[in-house]
Amino acid sequence: MDKLERLLNLTAALLHAETPLTAEDLRTRVGGYPESKVAFRRTFERDKDDLRGMGIPLRNETVPGVDPPIEGYQLDRDEYAGGDLSFEPDELAALHLATNLVRLDGDETGLIKLGAAGATPPSEQVGHVPFSDALATMIGAAADRQAVSFRYRDTDRVVEPWRLSFSRGHWYLNGWDRLREADRLYRVDRIQSDVVVIGPAEHPVGAVIESLDLRGWELGDGEPITASVRVDADQAAYARHILDDLDELDDGAVLARLEVRNFDGFCSFVVSFLEHAEVIDPPELRDEFIAWLETRR
Repeated sequence: MDKLERLLNLTAALLHAETPLTAEDLRTRVGGYPESKVAFRRTFERDKDDLRGMGIPLRNETVPGVDPPIEGYQLDRDEYAGGDLSFEPDELAALHLATNLVRLDGDETGLIKLGAAGATPPSEQVGHVPFSDALATMIGAAADRQAVSFRYRDTDRVVEPWRLSFSRGHWYLNGWDRLREADRLYRVDRIQSDVVVIGPAEHPVGAVIESLDLRGWELGDGEPITASVRVDADQAAYARHILDDLDELDDGAVLARLEVRNFDGFCSFVVSFLEHAEVIDPPELRDEFIAWLETRR
């Protein structure tokens, strides 16, 4: 977890807290801090200074109901939201341009308050960021270390959210699936039901899957299948450029090994080489790929 992500998670945890949180509370909720108490305290002090330096009204408050008294931290939501903001004409023009080029679905109250929403959008936008109540629920659950339930691919899931990220036009949820007892990655727009918070998380936050680094065949929630794909010599240079796990073959071709979680993404990748790529194994995946090709003739 990088520093920016940690500061965002720290701010979210403070905003969602009904009472002041101790440093140890924040260490548990936010994650990404060093294990050593000394190193944690040093990093946490820097994070507090950074938040205050950005104008975030971080307050020191006494945690209620604790004897002896313990210092906690809290954000006043009204103070954090701030009053009316004003911009110079050139700043407002830049804000209009940014909010028209990249549109955020849902409530645009904040943008209206800034004076940036409502302008006539250009004929062609360069970005579109979807947002929903389900996404907001999962973001809150990740910050508060709560588990959620939802239906995904016709199966009821209970998941402890670790992180939500936006990649390739879609939101992805990374977290611990209690039913499968493993970390999984879910595409949020494929959730088939409301997302419901059901109680505290039980499993520690693990290594977060960075969706920005994943390829199409890796973006899925299934058990990974190691696939071997042979790429002919005349396309081997391109395969070397985009893939890491390769074996060089005597005829100049390469054998690529892919961890496949998403079958459609895998098929799309293989056919991008046209007749210059062949699925070697496992046999059942090869047969499934051939059947997939047959349906598209």
